[in-house]
Amino acid sequence: MMEELLRLENICKNYSQGEISVSALKNINLTVNKGEFVSIMGTSGSGKSTMMNILGCLDLPTSGNYFLDGDNVSSYSDDMLAEIRNKKIGFVFQSFNLLPKLTALENVELPMAYAGASLSERHKKAMAALSKVSLKERVKHKPNELSGGQRQRVAIARALVNNPSIIFADEPTGNLDSKSTFEIMEIFQKLNDEGTTIIMVTHEPDVAQYTKRIVLFKDGEIIDDSPVKDRIIFGGEPR
Repeated sequence: MMEELLRLENICKNYSQGEISVSALKNINLTVNKGEFVSIMGTSGSGKSTMMNILGCLDLPTSGNYFLDGDNVSSYSDDMLAEIRNKKIGFVFQSFNLLPKLTALENVELPMAYAGASLSERHKKAMAALSKVSLKERVKHKPNELSGGQRQRVAIARALVNNPSIIFADEPTGNLDSKSTFEIMEIFQKLNDEGTTIIMVTHEPDVAQYTKRIVLFKDGEIIDDSPVKDRIIFGGEPR
């Protein structure tokens, strides 16, 4: 039986624009189990980015409940949310968000430095994470010495390094060519096959075909939630 990782109950998010209240999310109900690989899709303004910010504990809902690993995080303080982000969540962004003056190894070590890990532990875990994304030979390179695909692999290694419960990827292939996109999605599939739960925002239908489930947003609501048909898979049978 699948074990629940996160659950949204009647999540609403409203923003004020002057005297007008705008509903970015309207009564969202969603469950994601451990080991899933989910795409969140929708046109610009559909609510998918707002949804990702709430899922990633970067923002709070206006109303409703968000349970992550059994904890109701929808009313947590900023400090509590920051702790959840550091311990349970890995982020991968379209723009990589690497620090330009640090090497690949140092960038990957950062989350562990914030968590107070020792230098030797940081080095060991960062090397293991970079090996996982086939970048062991590039550990001393700085971001400007790496290709876009390699930079995104460093970002994935950084997201993995604290063994998070879940990885959130926001348009992770948006700045990449087709070859690099293929390589990044292969890495995500391998990580998912090893048990990592991944939720990815994408506007590219062909990229969503690498995932297992597509949740489609329109005007702040989920209009479809279905398994991926004709899934693209790297080696082996679809799971």
